[in-house]
Amino acid sequence: MIPVGYMAKRVSSYPKWLNTARVVDIYSVSDCMSDAFADYIGFWKHNGYWFFDSPEIIQRLADEHSIDLAATRLFYYEAHELEFDDDQSLWKPFLPEPTMETQVIELREKHLVGYDVVTFSAGTTAECSPLSCNHLATELDTNQHCLLFSFKRAKELLEQGKFTNSEPGPFRIFAVHTLDWP
Repeated sequence: MIPVGYMAKRVSSYPKWLNTARVVDIYSVSDCMSDAFADYIGFWKHNGYWFFDSPEIIQRLADEHSIDLAATRLFYYEAHELEFDDDQSLWKPFLPEPTMETQVIELREKHLVGYDVVTFSAGTTAECSPLSCNHLATELDTNQHCLLFSFKRAKELLEQGKFTNSEPGPFRIFAVHTLDWP
């Protein structure tokens, strides 16, 4: 897994239409259910993976733009080095946007909460997390945060075609960690 960065999100609680009692809240990488702290792309402080290199960058942006982070949760993401092209059933490498600096600061104090499968048809920002966005959590076994329990399981499900026709791929597997604000 490679470090791809941090994000502050407003975590959505269990949506009743998801129709699974296992899920308490949505820790998805995408913004479809649990929004990012702001419409941050226009600030151009994100890295080549379209996340942030440190929590301090997020805090500075919030201070500069009067964004309240009190109701947000801080996440740290790592991604599998390969993305899955479901049209070709092929794993292939991906890289950060080369024109953007990427120097993710890794922290020791992080808590792994599960794995998300996320679409990247445009190749830049996380688009959809089919476990929540497309209700795949009603068919697949997830934890209370609507995430898969292991990397191995995420990889198996992709290769078995369980995410095919949910959203346009390619798909990337993310390790989702939570941590306290510094």
